[in-house]
Amino acid sequence: MAGLRISGLASGMNIDEIVTNLMTAERMPLDKINQKKTYTEWQRDDYRTMNTALSELDTLIFEGIGKQASFNKKTVTTSNDDVLSVTNVSSTSDFSGMVSKVSQLASAATMVSAGAATKKDGSAITITSTTTMENLGILAQPIKIDAIDKDGKLVSSSIDIASTDTLESVINKINASSGVNVFFDEGKQKFSIAAKNTGNINTGTDPDNEPEIILTGALFTDVMKMGANNNSDVNIGTDLTPIYVKAGIPGKNAILTYNGLEIERTSNTFTINGAKLTLKKTTGDGDAAVTFSSTPDVDAIYDTLKKFVDSYNGLIANISEKTSEKKNKDYAPLTDAQKEALSEDEIKRWEGLAKKGTLRKDSTLTSLLTKMRTSIYSSVSESSFGSMSKIGISTTSNYLEGGKLQIDEEKLRAAIAEDPNGIYNLFMADVKKTVDGDQVTDLEKSGIARRLRADLGTAIKDISTRAGKSSSVNNTFTLGKLLDDYEDKISAFEEKMKNLESRYYKQFNAMETAINKANSQSASLASFFTPS
Repeated sequence: MAGLRISGLASGMNIDEIVTNLMTAERMPLDKINQKKTYTEWQRDDYRTMNTALSELDTLIFEGIGKQASFNKKTVTTSNDDVLSVTNVSSTSDFSGMVSKVSQLASAATMVSAGAATKKDGSAITITSTTTMENLGILAQPIKIDAIDKDGKLVSSSIDIASTDTLESVINKINASSGVNVFFDEGKQKFSIAAKNTGNINTGTDPDNEPEIILTGALFTDVMKMGANNNSDVNIGTDLTPIYVKAGIPGKNAILTYNGLEIERTSNTFTINGAKLTLKKTTGDGDAAVTFSSTPDVDAIYDTLKKFVDSYNGLIANISEKTSEKKNKDYAPLTDAQKEALSEDEIKRWEGLAKKGTLRKDSTLTSLLTKMRTSIYSSVSESSFGSMSKIGISTTSNYLEGGKLQIDEEKLRAAIAEDPNGIYNLFMADVKKTVDGDQVTDLEKSGIARRLRADLGTAIKDISTRAGKSSSVNNTFTLGKLLDDYEDKISAFEEKMKNLESRYYKQFNAMETAINKANSQSASLASFFTPS
């Protein structure tokens, strides 16, 4: 803490004010450095904001026009939605089909208790969700459940049961970690077990002995009573000896006649040639066949393309504005002293004007505009359309707009209905070339979206090198190093100012001392001439 300073008593001068005024003049070069530092920080932040905008367009391209699924969207109609629903999953072309009969729906294997549950030794007990395994006579041990999976194969799950587990916790373990769901009804004191997946396991060798659920453990047979009415195949033994119980009601496959061929599926929902079919109910011999067909979802695909065009135009406008914006030389960043004299609104208005021109004529951004225009205009031989103008997307006639795109909606919708895959190839065709023995993408011949993403990627990398990211350390990017340099200069200058201020005060103090000495001598001399 600086000591209390009282000055000017001898001279009658306001030394503090004089030193302050002197220091204000001396600090002018320091204010200039601080202003340069502030402007560089604004420039860094504007670069980063621009990089965010570039990344957003890159992501939108990747998730939109860069995915074939965006152009596979289809409107599917069926002649009877009560029997069959159809959606497109991965078909790249339009499809149609006929289900002339649904003989059987797929169902899951189930098992139920033969009687009321008891303790392991057969003695009666009223079981609740909080009953422990120890109360049921079940020791800590693993249980095993084999159940049908979605592919029609048995998959095993082993679950460790503790004697302190409650019935509720055991059921939760089974339901969470196996291919079955267990339900307990306290009123009837009975259990039901159902496979999570539908269908039956039939390898064609012994259908009657290929159960969809196999349970191992005394918990299932001795407590839950799952053996007696469920085609039991019980091996009597200790708790750790496997006891197998086959499913009481076997699962069933869905049976349907598809395009004249009778087929089976383990689930009522399955995929054929990229289309997902869901069976809802069976049909009889006299029922009409269910037909279905698809057409491109023109609205959904159009919205994807329009979103790209709008985002592209927004970025073009943003870059054009920032690179053509002139720096306002009359509005330098405010110093701390200047801010103290202004209101918050005045500071906000001033800084809004002072921040202009941070990216003026930036070579990376102006070069990006040129590259993006070239990528947009160049033709793509791998597409049935060849160029964006053929699908109704072209640049505006106003050159001042910097190459913004416009849509001929009627023409674009017609192109989507005609060949959505051709539009996808227009954007994402991947033409290879050999470089040093390796196959790499030939961007000049590949799709428009691939070119744009490459252009954006290069610019993002260059801007990051110049302005870094929010997590970057200053010495890892160009503007950060410049900011560090400003900080060093500011620190050195402030130390210089501190020493200079001390020197001024020492000089004025010396003057005060001299004046005091002169006054003292003058008073002494005067005393000799004063009559006694």
